[in-house]
Amino acid sequence: MDSPRSYGVAADELRQFIEQFESLDIEKKDVADRQKEVMAEAKGRGYDTKILRKIIAMRKRSKDDIAEEEAVLDMYLEALGMS
Repeated sequence: MDSPRSYGVAADELRQFIEQFESLDIEKKDVADRQKEVMAEAKGRGYDTKILRKIIAMRKRSKDDIAEEEAVLDMYLEALGMS
């Protein structure tokens, strides 16, 4: 059976994990706020933020993945008579 002392160590460790997570959550919110500010500034300068977000998402993907998606999109648009 565990002694009260081992519970104290586990509780301290648990508290550290929780506090680390909470700290990261605050940092994540701060980063999200800064990203919103960047997009607001870009919008204020006349950029289309929807397109900027699309470009950002595309930059995270491989060129092959993007090309494949565009090929399928073109095929679907052609099938619907939209291209």
